[in-house]
Amino acid sequence: MLNLHGAAPSPIDIVAGATPLQWSARMADSEMNRLGDRLVWKENGAAKWDYAAGLFTLSLLKLDECAPDPRYLRFAESAIGSFITPEGGIRDYNAAEYQLDHINPGKTVLMLYRITKEERYRNAAVLLRRQLDTQPRTGEGGFWHKQKYPHQMWLDGLYMAGPFYAEYAKRFNEPEASFDDIAKQFRVVAAHTHDPATGLFYHGWDESRRQEWANKITGTSSNFWGRALGWYGMALVDTLDFFPVTHPARGELIGTLQKLCAGVVKYQDPRSGLWYQVVDQGGRKGNYLEASASSMFVYVLAKSVNRNYLPRNYEPAILKGYQGILDGLIRKDGPGDISLTHCCSVASLGYGKDGSYEYYLREPVVDNDLKGVGPFILAGIEVQRLRHIPPVSRY
Repeated sequence: MLNLHGAAPSPIDIVAGATPLQWSARMADSEMNRLGDRLVWKENGAAKWDYAAGLFTLSLLKLDECAPDPRYLRFAESAIGSFITPEGGIRDYNAAEYQLDHINPGKTVLMLYRITKEERYRNAAVLLRRQLDTQPRTGEGGFWHKQKYPHQMWLDGLYMAGPFYAEYAKRFNEPEASFDDIAKQFRVVAAHTHDPATGLFYHGWDESRRQEWANKITGTSSNFWGRALGWYGMALVDTLDFFPVTHPARGELIGTLQKLCAGVVKYQDPRSGLWYQVVDQGGRKGNYLEASASSMFVYVLAKSVNRNYLPRNYEPAILKGYQGILDGLIRKDGPGDISLTHCCSVASLGYGKDGSYEYYLREPVVDNDLKGVGPFILAGIEVQRLRHIPPVSRY
């Protein structure tokens, strides 16, 4: 268990008895203990090449950068690394499915390559990058979410592919056309999903307007799902880490991020500081305060302020949101162990899903979904930076 300390922080920086970074470390320790080797590939085993595992392992490596612990790297290597063959192939990955979800673990792959210098990681990243060259696209050039979901863009997909695409392009010196293409992905989905009345973005858009959930005129889905908005916000703020400061579309991406953040803060629950599963329907029967979206929003807002994409007057909303997560969504399970409660297990716009308000409310609610745990860890890292809490060490 990590014991993190620094020069004595002020009372406002000790949230429910610990600094934000200590809360992130507690969550990381708890989740690694819960998972054991369940994310590790084994012959005929249950582990999958999975976007949620990619998110969690990436959060561990990000945590290791500011609160070093060798267990974080070991866990990421044993989980994501177990899928990578010595030659750089990826077990359980089929490029012909054209799933953007399968690109997401590539962020951990790139970080493992940077840390370990093992060529198998670079080769695996090349394999994932190659998928994007032939990924099916809408008429305007936006990536389909999956081959089996033709003509559709989902906000989720921007997170799955965008930051990986940008990091790969930067690290391996791809031409400016790659960044033009990355900007196009955000531009197309924003043009079709943004709702000026709320400032929010619809979960998905069907260019063909054939899906059950698609508006027959606009092609958009009908609701503002919290985690979809969270994916989109994380996509923007993480892609900007690698997007050239001189590229003409950089300002456009920052503007879209600012637009999203303004809409999100508008719907923050004033009592709890959290956000609802269906973001703009807080007072409606059945709606609930959801952990993954709330953690994502705190992360996106805090990182945006830290990177000067947003002014510091967003700080009260960030701190209220983070406090709300600790007060309302964290459960202490025993000495040092914690859980993140009220996570939506899954929601999609796949076949048989109508995208209705009732649909989002009847999906399972679970504890410790990795799609919430990872963002909670990342949120603590950024809130720690936001408050300028002195660097921490381990002893």
